[in-house]
Amino acid sequence: MDAQIRRGLLEVCVLAAIKNRESYGYQIIKDVSPYVIMSESTLYPILRRLESSRLLTVRSSEHNGRLRKYYRITEEGLQRLRVFEAEWAEIMRIYEFVKKEDGDHE
Repeated sequence: MDAQIRRGLLEVCVLAAIKNRESYGYQIIKDVSPYVIMSESTLYPILRRLESSRLLTVRSSEHNGRLRKYYRITEEGLQRLRVFEAEWAEIMRIYEFVKKEDGDHE
């Protein structure tokens, strides 16, 4: 898969994972794992990028004697998910065109 497309899809997956409640890294990986393979080394740069783009916020809190970062989606992040959903219809039309049999033109 094209690296830019994959990156965009992974960003949307992370936003979707925190859409309804704040979460932390390990939980995000568990939540997306039924749909896509994502390692910590992939996740944390995505989280930093999303934070710098103001699509999520982060707070630190102590958990079992250690600091844990919790991520929460912003209104801009929710808007990005809405845009993705609208764009997905176009992506599916392109997919259907690409998958057409040679004799199916018209």
